[in-house]
Amino acid sequence: MADRYLRFTGTAPGRFLSGRLGLPQPTALRRWSPEHPDLAGPVLRLAAGAPRPDDATGAEPVPGAPDAPAAAAPAAVVLDATGVCEPAALHDVYAALHPVVRSLAPCGRMVVLGAVPDPADPHQAAAQQALEGLVRSLGKEIGRGRTVQLLRLAPGAAAESTLRFLLSPKSAYVSGQVIEIGPAVPVVPATAPASGTRIALVTGAARGIGESVAATLARDGHHVVCLDVPQAEEALADVARRLGGTALTLDITAPDAGERIAAALPDGLDVLVHNAGITRDRKLANMAADRWDSVLDVNLGSVIRTTDHLLKSRTLNDGGRIVATASISGIAGNAGQTNYAASKAGVIGFVRALATDPRTTGHGITVNAVAPGFIETKMTAAVPLFIREAGRRMNSLGQGGLPVDVAETIAWFADPGSGGVTGQVVRVCGQSLLGA
Repeated sequence: MADRYLRFTGTAPGRFLSGRLGLPQPTALRRWSPEHPDLAGPVLRLAAGAPRPDDATGAEPVPGAPDAPAAAAPAAVVLDATGVCEPAALHDVYAALHPVVRSLAPCGRMVVLGAVPDPADPHQAAAQQALEGLVRSLGKEIGRGRTVQLLRLAPGAAAESTLRFLLSPKSAYVSGQVIEIGPAVPVVPATAPASGTRIALVTGAARGIGESVAATLARDGHHVVCLDVPQAEEALADVARRLGGTALTLDITAPDAGERIAAALPDGLDVLVHNAGITRDRKLANMAADRWDSVLDVNLGSVIRTTDHLLKSRTLNDGGRIVATASISGIAGNAGQTNYAASKAGVIGFVRALATDPRTTGHGITVNAVAPGFIETKMTAAVPLFIREAGRRMNSLGQGGLPVDVAETIAWFADPGSGGVTGQVVRVCGQSLLGA
């Protein structure tokens, strides 16, 4: 659904009127397109604290984007603060960022590189934890469609794919996030498709976010198996046909869902995206048991059952990727959604635990979750006007996200180069004012 207010404030009369009334003035976000795949401008690299002996940033984060000359307005700023080991060194962070915040281009990117707080070193832990407060606050004040992130780099962190994502138009609706990156475990797949093409399964792929996820993974070279309920068979077939993928009609809550998925994937599976979900909103006092049970079964129970079977049967190939869709409702809660919020919080707990499970760590499989905020879909279009407008504006970017914003984040998790990213929950919410 079109955001008419965003369009209005993009006009000269709209900017004048909203400014005089003190209303939000969101900036239209620049998203990825084949014509504009990169940020339009150079990258400025800064450092704070003691120098490190190695380069944790890896390869050039934005191909073709040179370090910024002193007089150029940077499209991105990368501050290496991994050497900030004492609270006093936080002044170096201020001194590095203070002169450049205003000069960052509209819809620009700022990424702070930090170290994992060391519980054995209280001074280092205090200084590094302080970076989180800085990043979350700066994301709320920097404005003009810009985003700010903190990457915590463990020794030997494989950060290149994450930097490529965050320093690109693909991360337009991700801001104020803290992401921990470890070293990637080298994996030689025990099994692989005969064609060499990576296979991705997306549940709930007939429409909305699932359809966008399937399209984005297909763009990135995956053969996509699109799964949805039998009632959506026609729409599902259209999506699969358009993407050159395969349609699989199946009730994901069926007792034999895992077995049927495995049988449909003779070459195994490289990317598993749990996107299927439902809502049955009521306040708990007014909620019938069937509303509670159905939401928990679709959104959480089916995720656990099918994942367990695909791991046990070794359908998920070595070096595979598991991505589940959570929600900011599972982080912050939401009135009238006790069932939905419980299911999505459960997804977060499952992802964090499975990321340390020998069934995944022993085979180079990563497990992560996206937590969308207000995303422009048919579901949110049906929300009453004033509630919908509040949902759109209550984030640092002052607007709703698009299904492709969730899809691009999932595609980053699914990237073969993202082997150092696991157990992470990344909010795709424009840095919502709700929750953590």
